[in-house]
Amino acid sequence: MPVAEGKSVQQTVELLTRKLEMLGAEKQGTFCVDCETYHTAASTLGSQGQTGKLMYVMHNSEYPLSCFALFENGPCLIADTNFDVLMVKLKGFFQSAKASKIETRGTRYQYCDFLVKVGTVTMGPSARGISVEVEYGPCVVASDCWSLLLEFLQSFLGSHTPGAPAVFGNRHDTVYGPADTMVQYMELFNKIRKQQQVPVAGIR
Repeated sequence: MPVAEGKSVQQTVELLTRKLEMLGAEKQGTFCVDCETYHTAASTLGSQGQTGKLMYVMHNSEYPLSCFALFENGPCLIADTNFDVLMVKLKGFFQSAKASKIETRGTRYQYCDFLVKVGTVTMGPSARGISVEVEYGPCVVASDCWSLLLEFLQSFLGSHTPGAPAVFGNRHDTVYGPADTMVQYMELFNKIRKQQQVPVAGIR
C-alpha cells in the first residue's frame, strides 16, 4: 500500500484502519512478521567467481512455533523455532547480512469471514512502508475466492487494490498454506528494500 500524498506512513495506516472500522471490522489483537537476510559465507564460494545465494529466515506471530527459511528463487522450508539456533551454528556457511532485519507489525481485524492485518514495515528505527494482508477464512484454494477478495479489497483500498499475487501463478487449484503467505511477505520486504536504495544510487 503506497503512502497517501502529504501523509506519513503512520497517518496512512490510521486512515486505513479507520476505513476498516467504519466498515464494521473489529480489532482482534496484534501481529508481527519479521525477516532476517543471510548470505552465503565467502569461504564456501570457492574461486570460480560464484555468486552467493540469499536465504531469508522469517517468523510470523500467526505461527508462533514455526520458523520459515526461504531461499532466493527456491523452496520454503518450515521448521520449528529452534532453527534460529541452527543458523548460529551454520555461520561458516551462512552469515547474517548487516542491518538486514525488516519487520511489519500492526493490528489484526476481523470482518465477517475476512481477517485483515494492517502493518507498518520498519527497518531499524524508521518506518519504510505499509503492509496489508487479507485472508478469507472459509476457502483454502486461493483462485476459488480471488474475485471475492478483490471486491473486499476495493472496498477499503480503492484504486490501490493489487493484482493477483505472483505466488498464485503456477498453483491455481492447490491448497494455500503458510509458506505462500511468507513468500509474499518476502517479496514485499525485498521491494521495500529496493525502493530505499534508489535515492542512494541516484546520488552517485
